[in-house]
Amino acid sequence: MTTPPSLHLAIVGAGPAGLALALLAARNLPGAQVSLFDARPTDRDVSADPRTLALSLGSVHLLQRLGAWEGGRAQPITEVHVSQQPPTLPSRKLLPQVRLTAAEQGVPMLGAVLPYGALVAPLQRRWEAEVALAPQRLHTRFGMPVAAIKDVPGGVEIDAGVADTFDLAIVAEGGVFAERMALPAERGQRLSHDYRQTAWVGTVTLQGGRPGMAVERFTRHGPAALLPLPTGGDGQARAALVWCVPADDDPVKDLDDTQRLAVLNTIFPPDVGRLVAVSPLKHFALGLAAERTLVRGRQIRIGNAAQTLHPVAGQGLNLGLRDAYALAQALRHACEAARLAHSHVDIDGALRKVEWQRGLDRWTMIAATDFLARSFTWTWPGMAAARGLGLAVLDKLGPAKKALARQMMFGSR
Repeated sequence: MTTPPSLHLAIVGAGPAGLALALLAARNLPGAQVSLFDARPTDRDVSADPRTLALSLGSVHLLQRLGAWEGGRAQPITEVHVSQQPPTLPSRKLLPQVRLTAAEQGVPMLGAVLPYGALVAPLQRRWEAEVALAPQRLHTRFGMPVAAIKDVPGGVEIDAGVADTFDLAIVAEGGVFAERMALPAERGQRLSHDYRQTAWVGTVTLQGGRPGMAVERFTRHGPAALLPLPTGGDGQARAALVWCVPADDDPVKDLDDTQRLAVLNTIFPPDVGRLVAVSPLKHFALGLAAERTLVRGRQIRIGNAAQTLHPVAGQGLNLGLRDAYALAQALRHACEAARLAHSHVDIDGALRKVEWQRGLDRWTMIAATDFLARSFTWTWPGMAAARGLGLAVLDKLGPAKKALARQMMFGSR
């Protein structure tokens, strides 16, 4: 049996994308040394982190293959309803909405919603199990923040208190727009735009409505979304709220919870039921921060480190998981080719392949979310009506609606 080619990988960031990549590398690159760095200590419990994540069906499939899917803490999305608040359209036969269902697409669900901790904790447990099986080549470097990554001949140097050299560094740590913009970038390498919008996030309690329905409502201020959550111990229906409004004329910040609840009940369509309670809301700035190229030398960025998007489409995490899968596959093929040819692994060729493969998916989603986010700042007469007409026409075009659903579930292929 031929010895697998040697490869020394550093993954910086143990969020969903970094952990998924680490697991994929552990299983698909048998000759690789994999070191996973993160600033948080190993014993920090992340399972209770309540931040809400929306996963596409493709992402659910990936987590199932990795053995890191905990369906009991997830709420399947069986229906997506996107609509435009009035003005109404000229014809009563045209409603400014698009409705997608899992049944129409012949799938059990379009995606799922779950807490951040219910995603990261199982991924971390699976990684720790892999490390226990192969401690000679898989290394956990938690509690070791990476201070610098420097190009060196034939690889990169990672400074995490002690400098070490690797064949390839994968940067998988990123955050919201403000955090990304605080990080340095080479001139011209980052596409960025501040939308001057604020996202208010929290949870709401509902009466009525349909279980498993995700709702996005386009308003004159910006998009507002409800993502279904598992029913609580009290039996009440709950949903995660993302409410986007202008930052310079914020209509939400001075309202109390009762007033916010009253406004929200005027925003969403009757299908969602009645909102009867809202949690205290947190807020953060919205913008676009996308790297023009994923690869620089022997460094590659994935997930939020590659693109931080407006939440209007809820696809940022799914892009990151597809980044991780594409990179793992490219490295696996490069290692197999090197084994057969008894040569070194063509890392640079693999990186070029990933850059090319991810281009369509990345830039389609970046362009779509950027267009939608900017459109709420345009004050052209009839803009809202035009957006509503576009939704109505899309809902009537079966092939186009199916293509949209496939894009949401699996990305551009």
